[in-house]
Amino acid sequence: MRFQPVVFRPLFGRVLTVVMTALAFAGLGGFVVTGDIDGLVRYGWWLGLMAYGTALLFWLPKVDVREDGVVVRNPFVSWHLPWEGIQLIDTKWALTLRAGGRRIEAWAAPAGSRWTPMTLGRDDLRVSESAHVAGSIRPGDALNTDSGAAANVIRRHWEELRDDGLLRPEAPEAQPRRTVHVLEIGVVVGLVALCLAGLVL
Repeated sequence: MRFQPVVFRPLFGRVLTVVMTALAFAGLGGFVVTGDIDGLVRYGWWLGLMAYGTALLFWLPKVDVREDGVVVRNPFVSWHLPWEGIQLIDTKWALTLRAGGRRIEAWAAPAGSRWTPMTLGRDDLRVSESAHVAGSIRPGDALNTDSGAAANVIRRHWEELRDDGLLRPEAPEAQPRRTVHVLEIGVVVGLVALCLAGLVL
């Protein structure tokens, strides 16, 4: 069966980003409507930082499950993990992949809260074989959690590759690759500098 790529990005993060961005624009609009240009110059940057920071933390992070591997995009760094290099898929605190001696947590796929077990249905426990540890599964493995939904897709394909003998974690091409988000870091640093400059004007 052909592998279907999937992208996991929590709905909560997108809703929060839209709300915070709307509030930021409302605040900026308030300065403009009242003609408070001094206030706009002094404090408008804080509203921009609020909107951009929320997008950076809650909209942009994602788990991208592809045919050639898994891409974990966190706020300031992304990791590309080829399938053959993934050694462990865990969900204790968040979706965590171990590869090349590293443990890479996915910001976009946190584990469920302590209330998760109370909301589980039978279908939420239909997880892959490798999710069972000592005969049981963790709450973060449940399919109604961000970590569990992503982990289940990754595990099922990973198990197929494992059973076909295609996992080679020591191969050079199997090592995880990191990409630092220089632009995003630069924008945050720039906004913080402008915020601080506005306070001393």
